[in-house]
Amino acid sequence: MPFARLATATTPTCHLGLGLAAVGRPGYITLSRDRDLGQDRGVETLRTRTHDLLDAAYAQGVRYVDVARSYGRSEEFLADWLNAHPEIDDVVVGSKWGYTYTAGWSTDAERHEVKDHGLAAFERQRAESAGLLGDRLDLYQIHSVTPDSPALTDRKLHAALAEAAAQGLTVGFSTSGPAQADAIRAALEVTVAGEPLFRTVQSTYNALETSAAPALAEAHDAGLTVIVKEGMANGRLAEPYAPAVLKAVAAETSLGCDAVALALVLREPWAGVVLSGAVTTAQLAANLHAAVVDLDDDRLARLATLVEEPRAYWERRGQLPWH
Repeated sequence: MPFARLATATTPTCHLGLGLAAVGRPGYITLSRDRDLGQDRGVETLRTRTHDLLDAAYAQGVRYVDVARSYGRSEEFLADWLNAHPEIDDVVVGSKWGYTYTAGWSTDAERHEVKDHGLAAFERQRAESAGLLGDRLDLYQIHSVTPDSPALTDRKLHAALAEAAAQGLTVGFSTSGPAQADAIRAALEVTVAGEPLFRTVQSTYNALETSAAPALAEAHDAGLTVIVKEGMANGRLAEPYAPAVLKAVAAETSLGCDAVALALVLREPWAGVVLSGAVTTAQLAANLHAAVVDLDDDRLARLATLVEEPRAYWERRGQLPWH
């Protein structure tokens, strides 16, 4: 399993990864994009930005990079960087299939991505990912599984995923929505020839949305590597949008709200990798300070007051505009 390569890492940032959702395409639902990215969202501009982030992340000990077919050109940008650095052989690469990018490099498209968890979609997107990343692709995840996803019951799809796993690809899934815990537990029951199919799970967990925690602990206990996404709640936990409680705790630590928010996730014993979604190298450096944040019982208790009801959290997330 590729994540075994991370187990021997000893740098403070070894449990932090870099997600390219916000820099692989011009539009995304993260707050403050106009401030962080400016108006130039051309392909070459974002390619250069992505490469700068990858350079900085690698130099600071980050060894997991997360992309997806629906993240615009994220796989292409990452492949270019890997090809330019053949000496780098210790990066673990994870991608996802199940959504197709449909925005045509526009920030105001009617639809930015289309979901399809069918076997034909897997076969098409698997070939597309392989064409870009080749044998550098370590992990392939079903993108945003929900309890009603056909990916949980399609035995032909399961057989195809198991075949890919037999050929050396690690198979995982990500989750989204207020019923993440149900989706995780259903996925843990999926077997092929009596063996569990999935080896990783990637879920949303942050100071506002903690409902998946018990199921993620169960997944960890079952031997899956847990990857945490959206630790910054799509920018809601970053300056200037952070709640007053988070700002107060951050001031006490002399670090940023982002470092505190990610540190809250890192402290969970089941969290294998926590993703940074930084879009500037300054944001990345600030995010990586999460590895040294001290959260005592008093601070943890105050941060616990930020938790929202899952449906309210996801309803608000669904209302975020594509900037």
